[in-house]
Parts: sequence; structure tokens; C-alpha cells
Amino acid sequence: MLILADVSRRYGDVAALEGVSLEVRPGEIVGLLGANGAGKSTLLRTAAGLQAPDAGTIHVDGVDLWAHATEAKARLGYAAEEPEFYEDLSADEYLAFIAGIRLLDPEPARRRAVELYRRFGLAGREGEPVRGLSHGTRKKISFTAAVLHCPRVLLCDEALEGFDAAAALAAKQELRALAAAGTAVLFSSHVTETIERLCDRVVMLHRGRVAETLTRAEWGAPEPGLSPLERRFLALMRDNAPEAVGS
Repeated sequence: MLILADVSRRYGDVAALEGVSLEVRPGEIVGLLGANGAGKSTLLRTAAGLQAPDAGTIHVDGVDLWAHATEAKARLGYAAEEPEFYEDLSADEYLAFIAGIRLLDPEPARRRAVELYRRFGLAGREGEPVRGLSHGTRKKISFTAAVLHCPRVLLCDEALEGFDAAAALAAKQELRALAAAGTAVLFSSHVTETIERLCDRVVMLHRGRVAETLTRAEWGAPEPGLSPLERRFLALMRDNAPEAVGS
């Protein structure tokens, strides 16, 4: 569970967040919508423990983020809008580093990384230095690192921007699977169609404040899950997979 209570954050004279309170329950995917400058990235960076709020409290799975930062961050995953890496590392080396600092068992972490590579279209690129990879590929590695340890709370800041269609579908399926296992997901996107299909509730930010919170029923959302077009695309991918072609 993620709980923000009366969180405020200023940059000089600019109030990026003003008294923001919200809750994401276990097993819930909550969408975060707002115009550029509404405070979405500031909220997510603050909730990830990358910058301290000027006021308010944040609890991650029952742990105060600033009173017990190490314990709280161990329960978090964060996929940034603009991820940063040690540029000379490969994806394999970077994820091994992430597994190490999270004290994960190396072999299961490696197996999960390999499976995520396959699903997100990274297989064959995992040995290349990050510095030479495209923006979309870097975003896939960042998302893989964020979900590697199946966190109790997952924060996604435009996490799927730059993904190709197949990888975006696989990532949304991973988010649904994590939620089904009890992860609380806060998901920011400019793509309202993604929010409509993926999220259980939506929180709308405007000028650093929560302007409105809506459930699926309240905004008249379509049925959750894959859209008809996504189902057709997945069928096409399955029918043209190498094993299907060669059979």
C-alpha cells in the first residue's frame, strides 16, 4: 500500500505539490493524469524517495519513507520518465547490480531477468553497453529493473513511453500480474486510452493539487483488459511466431 498525506513540495517560489493526499491499495492500479507541469513527476519522484517533501508524510507498505528510508525503498520499484544508468554497463550488468543492492538471490533474479528480456523484446541486446542503446530500449531496461524484484509498491512515470506495441502489451500484462499478486501500482501516463484500459481508479492533478479522483464506473470506462485491437495484434504475433512458422 502507498499512502501520501498532505504532501507539499516547492521549487523556489513555485509550488509543484500542494497538500496532495492519495492512497493506492494492494492489488490496485491507480492512474495519474495531468497536464505538463501539473506535478506528476514531482509526486512520483517524491514517493520514490528521490527528493524529500517540504511537508507531509509518505508510507510504503506501512513503512514511513523518510523515517525508515532503506526499509521502505526495499519495497519499492520505480520506472522513471528519463532513466539514468551507468552508461558503460550492459543490461545484464546493470540488472545484476540492481539484484545485488536489493539482496536478491542471483540465480532466480537472473532467470526472471531473462524471461523479462524475452517478453519485452530485449533478448540479444542484453550484452550491449547502455550508452549505445535507443531511448525505447533504455526505457525497457528501466522498467525491467523496476519490476525485477516484484515490489510491494510500483511507481511508473510515463514508463511505457517509447515501447513498441508488442513490448507495451507485455508490460501491461506484467503490471496486471503484479497487481493480481498484491502490488500497489501508481501509473502516470499522457495516454488516456492506456489509463482507461489498465487502471482501477484515476487521480487527476491540476497545478499541484488533486483535482478529482474517479473510479472506472464513474468515468464510464470500457471493460478492463485488452482492447479488441490489442487482442487482434496478439493473435497476429502468436500466429507468426518462429515456432508457429516452422511447424
